[in-house]
Amino acid sequence: MAENVLEIDDGRFEAEVLQEQTPVLVDFWAPWCGPCRAIGPIVEELAVKFGDKIKFKKCNVDDNPLTPSKYGIKSIPTLIFFKSGKVFNQVVGVVAKSKLEDIINSVLA
Repeated sequence: MAENVLEIDDGRFEAEVLQEQTPVLVDFWAPWCGPCRAIGPIVEELAVKFGDKIKFKKCNVDDNPLTPSKYGIKSIPTLIFFKSGKVFNQVVGVVAKSKLEDIINSVLA
């Protein structure tokens, strides 16, 4: 995992996502999930490109069941974009890098 995509757990979610002033993208994933492994490198590329403007986190749904449950996550990968502690946008499944860039640009607008 890239150093600018940090692992987050249920215990730190509120402090590191909901109370964060900078927008945050949280990648909900699991190590056994093929599509999660496919989108992981895309998220890491975006973290390199936008890492000074948005924070990137990964949450393993197997190790941290409370947060995915709270946000109604039924399928992975699910990417949730948070702005000012609120859900701004959500993407389920593998999508094009350009679509994620468009969402990031709208979060930053």
